[in-house]
Amino acid sequence: MRKFVCLVLGSAVAVSALGLAACHKPSPSRCRYTIEAEYTAATRTLAAQMQVVVPNTSNVPLSELKFQLWANAYREGAKYAPVSELFSRAAYYGGKSYGETEIKGVSGVESFSVGGEDDNILTLRLRSPLEPGDSVSVGVDFDVELANINHRLGVAQNAVNLANFYPVLCFLADDGFREYVYSSNGDPFVNGLADYDVTLTVPQAYTLVSGFAADELADVNADDGKKTYHVLAEGVRDVAFSMGEGFQKITDKLGDIALSYYYIWDKTPEATLAVAKESLAYYAENFGAYAYPAYTVVETDFVYGGMEYPALSMISTSLQESEVPAVVAHETAHQWWYSMVGSNQFECAWQDEGLAEYSAALFFGAHPDYGVGYSDCVAASESSYRAYFSVYSQVHGEANTVMNRPLTAYAGDYEYRNIAYDKGVILFDRVREVVGEKKFMNALKRYAKTYTGAIATSDDLISCFTRAGANAAALFDSFLSGKCVI
Repeated sequence: MRKFVCLVLGSAVAVSALGLAACHKPSPSRCRYTIEAEYTAATRTLAAQMQVVVPNTSNVPLSELKFQLWANAYREGAKYAPVSELFSRAAYYGGKSYGETEIKGVSGVESFSVGGEDDNILTLRLRSPLEPGDSVSVGVDFDVELANINHRLGVAQNAVNLANFYPVLCFLADDGFREYVYSSNGDPFVNGLADYDVTLTVPQAYTLVSGFAADELADVNADDGKKTYHVLAEGVRDVAFSMGEGFQKITDKLGDIALSYYYIWDKTPEATLAVAKESLAYYAENFGAYAYPAYTVVETDFVYGGMEYPALSMISTSLQESEVPAVVAHETAHQWWYSMVGSNQFECAWQDEGLAEYSAALFFGAHPDYGVGYSDCVAASESSYRAYFSVYSQVHGEANTVMNRPLTAYAGDYEYRNIAYDKGVILFDRVREVVGEKKFMNALKRYAKTYTGAIATSDDLISCFTRAGANAAALFDSFLSGKCVI
């Protein structure tokens, strides 16, 4: 997610035949979610039934299944709010508004409870232990009340954003589940690949925006002011939608990849779609083939600059024209560094945010027509980071520059931005200097090829560069531990 906008801005591509770890082929080692939902605008409510097949990919028997309830972060009294006070007024455009998930019922289990550190975990107690390699099918009926908020989940000023709206299985490590809380500083989502079969009923006047084909079901709800869409997305980390009445659309193609841009206020939509096309082509050429059959960008109300989901990028209606290229290039880079190659965004935000920001710098360096070069982007990150270091050192006596830390360990948006994004850009720039450009780009290709479909650790990323240069490991350590002086 690009939360702040840099102010510096004045080939052939192929779809992988298999995509993400056999994308487009159901796999017994992945969760499979079947969701039927209906959105009622008058009550801002999504009523849903979900059936999910959960394989035990850990090394231990499971007596419980745990699901993240991200929508509960929007409820009144939440310990971990979706936005900080700094951005609260811009997010809550009509004053404070709240939403949450209500679990209506479950099936296929012994019992259920909602708990966790912030009422953010749904626990399903199984009737018998689920052994490694076995699967179980469970059902969850739930309602989601949406807040009036310009965010990835909520009723925004001009659209409705549906992201992270369903109970999603907690990250399942070898020894069991990991629970994460929401954070206003970044993206707390740690998701393995899953298959999604979503049927969504919406008001008749709405357009549904998805990164995957949204097929309108003919003759369904034709006479009651509604329409129903069906979306199938397999081998992806999550699914998200925007919907509303005011969208316009333009399209293009990049080889066999269908490109779409849905917009509300954008006065230069063709230029925006061109950035998406050019950056997608650049990353595919330099990092590896794009994994999905289509790529969609949607302009929607969002308190930050943009947000990424597989095959879908959201960009904010509040962006200035000069800011759009940086945001689109950054979010498009996330198709590789998040959607294709996963990481633990909660513990190591720099691993995808810093790399996505740096990837945008590479893109602008190769496309000087945008009026900003690679060195400009690096210099901007250095200037911002040094200002942060100076301010925090003076105010607090020291500045915490450790990069490997959970989102909840950041003091706020300013520190998070400078450590995860700006220091991340500086880190990758220095690694490139040490190992050389050719070896550096080969290491990025190796990282993408090796860990597409997986959740890579920071050590996995570092290992791709240590193979390229003997000093890379020490350089990473000095940055991540906060020892280096910039």
